[in-house]
Amino acid sequence: MKQELLAKYDVRLPRYTSYPTAPHFGPNVDGRHYGQWLGELPPAMPVSLYLHIAYCAEMCWFCGCHTKITQRYAPVADYLAVILKEIDLVADRLPTRMQASHIHFGGGTPTILSAPDLARLINHLKSRFTLAADAEVAVEIDPRTCTEEYVRTMAEAGVTRASLGVQDFNPVVMEAVNRIQPFELVAEVLGWLRHYGIDEINMDLIYGLPYQTVASVLETIDRTATLNPRRISLFGYAHVPWMKKHQTLIPEEALPGIDERLAQAEACNQRLAEHGFRAVGLDHFAREDDTLSLALAKGTLHRNFQGYTTDAAPALIAFGASGIGSLPQGYVCNDTEIHRWKRTVNEGLLPIKRGIALSAEDRLRREVIERLMCDLVLDVGAVAEAHGRPLEHFDSELASLGGMIDDGLMTLDGRTITLTDDGRPLVRAVAAKFDQYLKAGETRHSKAV
Repeated sequence: MKQELLAKYDVRLPRYTSYPTAPHFGPNVDGRHYGQWLGELPPAMPVSLYLHIAYCAEMCWFCGCHTKITQRYAPVADYLAVILKEIDLVADRLPTRMQASHIHFGGGTPTILSAPDLARLINHLKSRFTLAADAEVAVEIDPRTCTEEYVRTMAEAGVTRASLGVQDFNPVVMEAVNRIQPFELVAEVLGWLRHYGIDEINMDLIYGLPYQTVASVLETIDRTATLNPRRISLFGYAHVPWMKKHQTLIPEEALPGIDERLAQAEACNQRLAEHGFRAVGLDHFAREDDTLSLALAKGTLHRNFQGYTTDAAPALIAFGASGIGSLPQGYVCNDTEIHRWKRTVNEGLLPIKRGIALSAEDRLRREVIERLMCDLVLDVGAVAEAHGRPLEHFDSELASLGGMIDDGLMTLDGRTITLTDDGRPLVRAVAAKFDQYLKAGETRHSKAV
């Protein structure tokens, strides 16, 4: 990509894991609305479950997640007790015992739970939901605190997928972001996972961290490839110290500039392809025979709060402080403040702090944005007609894409948008043209590259 294009389009934009995006949720949707929405779900509808474990043993300075640091287990045990109650509160409002097709444990650090407590949580979910025969149960793992016994317990509890936060293998980079995690440690954990039958393995990497260079990130890519994960997520570090105060501990003078970030991203993309990983959407890579690659080929890829996914369930039910759920009627977000979340649940109330009810226009634009983010090609006129709108519904948005067409980021054939190779990293800038909520100059989002 030409540097002038990056300078022009590399602005702060949503990652579009939802539409409308979370900053536009508001207090008009609360626990009463959520309870009603849950009761309205069709009994036969499959659901997906997300559990946010909002604690870590120590802070990684690059982190942008909702988490709290604790060296004691008592707060974690108390959190578990409350999340078990929240599961019951939600399940009691559903029309029946519904079938779950996906379960995802995120954080924070889900494996900060003791192994018996993680198994207890999974078993409680199984007591309130029916797991589909091919249900995926995924857990995000911190390799630094994982043991063989823990992995064995995960496997016995039914975990099918593990996602390992790696970020970078360079010692200087690891020290600069306060995450010391040698290659040998990660390799040992992967060996345990495979030994106990958890073969679906994701690894998360980051470019744009302090002291990274093209050469160093390529070395991390090469070492990661030797571990043969099924999927790799490659994210650009979002430096937002005005939102995440711990990021002030990162030396800003060591952060790569815009040109270096682009060079790192492009070099990593090329090297991942050489290692046999197929680019999936904006920032995911998968083996050709992985279900993510197959969904991309079939046009059934989806995007939710966990990123690109094969999960097609119309309802995502979230538990835990800051958990965000998606239902056909709209989005809901749990209270992000742990003590308030606990108090609300203990009072027998659903802990929704904010949300948004979807309009017909929101649903239309959500599909346009999701398909652009997933497929990088879309006939927007056909989508408009499928939603009962005229073919010309998005003609003003299409007209606004002229500069991007001239810059070679995309082509427009009738009303069909096709992103070019140069346009792929900037797909969020194209999707933003269809976002009616986004205000120019917003700084709460990460940069496009």
